[in-house]
Amino acid sequence: MRIYLGADHAGYELKEKIKLWLKEKNHEVFDEGAFTFDKDDDYPDFVKIVAQQVAGDSGSMGIIFGGSGQGEAMAVNRFKGIRAVVYYGHSLEVVRLSREHNNSNILSLGARFLTAEEAEEVITIWLTTKFSGDDRHIRRLIKIDQLLIDNNNDDNYDDF
Repeated sequence: MRIYLGADHAGYELKEKIKLWLKEKNHEVFDEGAFTFDKDDDYPDFVKIVAQQVAGDSGSMGIIFGGSGQGEAMAVNRFKGIRAVVYYGHSLEVVRLSREHNNSNILSLGARFLTAEEAEEVITIWLTTKFSGDDRHIRRLIKIDQLLIDNNNDDNYDDF
């Protein structure tokens, strides 16, 4: 499977470990950065590349790493066709359902809350769980993409 990776400084170390592990599992891995530890880098610079690659490469998946994984997922979910799920601990059922019901194609991991072994377990579940393809789930995914189209020109930055 083709898997794109991206991380900021908070996720850099875990990304590097997972990259090696995925290669050992014979996945085709593309590292989109960060390529060195830089405490001042910004996650949108790296995760946007993963989102663009996954959106343009049918059948590929992405894994992004940050401190909590929350901001990273928020960033990539702004791209049409991207359905990111966040995981930083607790129930693995969330990850399974994100694939089965929502056909998630990017997994956002909270590196400050997971060991490499826990991340490997989550990734294994996520990569091996198939989308159900049920009509109701397909209908909902179409509606999610339509939200992005409907609101394409409504960027509002008054909240900052």
